[in-house]
Amino acid sequence: MKGKPKKGPREKDITSRYLSGGMDEDRIEQQQRFTDRSKHAQRDKMMKTTAMREAADGAAAADLDALPVGEVVQVFSLFNEVGHAGTTYLCVVRKTLSRTSKTAIVVGDRVRFRPGGTTNEAGQPEGVIERVEPRDTILTRADSFKGTTQHPIVANAQQMLIVTSLLQPRVKWGLVDRMIVAALSGKLKPIVCLNKIDLAEQDEHGREALAEAEEVLSHYATLEIDTLRTSADAGVGLDGLGDALRGQTTVLAGHSGVGKSSLIRAIQPQLNLRVGEVSAYTDKGRHTTTSARRYPLDLGGSVIDTPGVKLFGLWGVTRENLDDFFPDVAADTAPDWRRDSYDRIAASLRA
Repeated sequence: MKGKPKKGPREKDITSRYLSGGMDEDRIEQQQRFTDRSKHAQRDKMMKTTAMREAADGAAAADLDALPVGEVVQVFSLFNEVGHAGTTYLCVVRKTLSRTSKTAIVVGDRVRFRPGGTTNEAGQPEGVIERVEPRDTILTRADSFKGTTQHPIVANAQQMLIVTSLLQPRVKWGLVDRMIVAALSGKLKPIVCLNKIDLAEQDEHGREALAEAEEVLSHYATLEIDTLRTSADAGVGLDGLGDALRGQTTVLAGHSGVGKSSLIRAIQPQLNLRVGEVSAYTDKGRHTTTSARRYPLDLGGSVIDTPGVKLFGLWGVTRENLDDFFPDVAADTAPDWRRDSYDRIAASLRA
């Protein structure tokens, strides 16, 4: 068997120098020279990249600022209708915006959008939403009474018309109180509208219900909450309702079947709002509005119709700040039904 080949003199010399530490200085010197060059190159690269990003961000910001501003009229699963200068665009949301946005786009949002220069099969112009502008107000509904997940409903409205009915279905003041808190916490002005007051004339039961409701509405008035009494069918209180809506962006809210859509059609008959009947068996309204939508009013302003609400958990309201929304309870001037509302809401909130 042949032995391993002997190492040549040069290889022996290199090995000897390495074992004796003679190469350390050369290695460090070479590494230092390489590191210095790398540092300068890396620094130059970072500075160049930073400058490019700043320029790109500046150009992008300037580009976005130059885009038209539209208002979201209705939200679908993948598309948003955006109104601008009398034209409604069907827009998708830029993917990067969808990934970075904290909440979903909602009706009433003011958005910067890029017209696409194309139309869909129906001839509607298309576009892409690039940015959502800051919101002045926000009406938010949590996913449950515990308020663990936020569900914005409407942005940038000025007031909230809380519609309830005297009967069919009968008013639930606890839900009304909850909606008042939701409006105030979102910086909207609440207005309580008692609809179907003509039903009080039918029998003694209706008259008793109206007397009870009047006590409640009178108490709301002491809290500087505006109240209305209306009947879409009998044409009662419509002038006052029109005055309250004129020139304002108003969210319509209330239990299904209370007559929100009927009231607005009484104000402006040509609006294509669907009207639902009330089930005689359950005394609950069938949901007719499936998503929020903004409608312009001939008298000025607009209304945003929302689906009937069965669950209205509160967002951003805690037991610590609940007294801010119940000054009568804090001042010990609240009637029993308001204290009951306060206690129920407090029990449902997180500490």
